[in-house]
Amino acid sequence: MSRIICIDWGAKRCGIAVTDPLQIIASALTTVETPNLLTFLKDYLDKELVEAFLVGDPRNLDNSDTHATAPVRDLLKKLAKHFPSVRIITTDERLSSKMASRAMVDMGMKKKKRREKGQVDQIAAAMMLQEYLAGN
Repeated sequence: MSRIICIDWGAKRCGIAVTDPLQIIASALTTVETPNLLTFLKDYLDKELVEAFLVGDPRNLDNSDTHATAPVRDLLKKLAKHFPSVRIITTDERLSSKMASRAMVDMGMKKKKRREKGQVDQIAAAMMLQEYLAGN
């Protein structure tokens, strides 16, 4: 079987989560500096079989575009161009970072660890991916 990669895009860095090969469990994988995202994905796909990219679709609560909507649409085009055999799925990412921050507190993660750049991004990606898996 193959994996699904979830990307929580950010202007500076992207949180990456991935499923196990059976697509049962989502796990936070890493945080990648945004300019290095495509290189990271190429390297990852050289090592692992990936069926789909799940990309967070940034929207305001009223469903209007955010400041990040246009860059994410550009990312979707780049993914389609560079990885034509990999399916691309978008998912609502509203409040994902807030939920990830709350989950970190609920898990008892120490304040110092919660402040590490990228922790929220990774956990937000894992939560989006797990929610997607639960719905399919």
